Amino acid sequence: MSFVDNLLMFGRLLRRAGFEIPVGNLLDLTEALTHVDLGSRADVFHTCRAVLVRRHEQLAAFEKVFDAFWRDHANPLSAQGERSRREAQNTAARAAVAMGVGQADDLRTPGDEDDAQQVSEVAQVWSDVGGLARKDFGEFSPDEIALARVALDRLAWIPGARRTRRWVRGRGPRIDMRRALAGGLRTGGEVVRLPTRRRRDRPRPLVLVCDVSGSMERYSRMLLHFAHGVGQRHGRLEVFLFSTGLTRVTRQLRTARLDNALSAVSEVVPDWSGGTRIGPALQQLHQRWSRRVLRGGPVVLLISDGWDRGDPVVLREQIARLQRSCHRLIWLNPLIGTVDYAPLTRGLQAALPFVDDFLPARTLTDLGELAVHLSSVAADARPGRRRSVRLPWAPKREARRWQPDREPYA
Repeated sequence: MSFVDNLLMFGRLLRRAGFEIPVGNLLDLTEALTHVDLGSRADVFHTCRAVLVRRHEQLAAFEKVFDAFWRDHANPLSAQGERSRREAQNTAARAAVAMGVGQADDLRTPGDEDDAQQVSEVAQVWSDVGGLARKDFGEFSPDEIALARVALDRLAWIPGARRTRRWVRGRGPRIDMRRALAGGLRTGGEVVRLPTRRRRDRPRPLVLVCDVSGSMERYSRMLLHFAHGVGQRHGRLEVFLFSTGLTRVTRQLRTARLDNALSAVSEVVPDWSGGTRIGPALQQLHQRWSRRVLRGGPVVLLISDGWDRGDPVVLREQIARLQRSCHRLIWLNPLIGTVDYAPLTRGLQAALPFVDDFLPARTLTDLGELAVHLSSVAADARPGRRRSVRLPWAPKREARRWQPDREPYA
């Protein structure tokens, strides 16, 4: 695997030149180089410099190391062509002599073997996940599920921020009189500077409500992997599983090891692979958990195929109430994208008017696009601004104003 070997040699050479190159930077560089043309010297140079250089005074030294490493071969970092490890070491040796930082045999450090193993494993995972990006979750083998789990763990879930009532120091519309008077004591009571304060922003909570009924059996395990990965990356996450009833599994999915988390979840869910009653499950969510998990304007992800066996009227009422209680309601359906699929069930027809986004959740690409969508929504929305939603049948309330010619209330 000459690509990884040459990349590690380049990292060791930079370390000998005084650079701090942790293994995380090498992993980031490996991922970044997969998105550029490895045959272009300029692309590789600017990518490596952006990832590995941290201080301005290191730019000149980095350019010399890179030139010395690139000089003997047209592209020593390319994964194409048959280059042995010995040739890579010779290239590093000549670069080391040119820079005066040591000999080739002295380029190894005690942690290089671990770095090589981690980079090789991640590079292999990337090459394998590339073929699974658009494969249906229901067709995954156990080995493919393990590879997909690594890819899901690297996604960043940013549901946005909300503006709280607490004021903190910063550039804002209000003057902080307490700090202004305290600063005036230093100048004999004269207030020279008027400090300001602003509202504090907190990240929005994320609520995941996942269907584990019989019709979702093909996707249930992969979606639990997804929920566990999101929980490890996003601290404020609540997870509920439902079939005919609702079960909170947030505490079980907080376990670091995935196998232990899945075993704990299977023990507490009594109706696994049962029928689908979305309306009563959401009603139970509102009656028992709404004050705890729906405060603070969360983003709610509802994952279900929509094959509901309950009353569509109940589902319509509960989904409308859920939309009013959260900042954004996103319905993820693993059937979107299959052949001849259309949301024609009675439950979906009743619920879709109150859903903000109706998105697929069938492949790794779909979940990656979901993470990007959440980030874009968070960037576009103003922190703390709630959407005003009025039901179609709700009458518009008239504003009550005082009128001088009106009789006072009795």
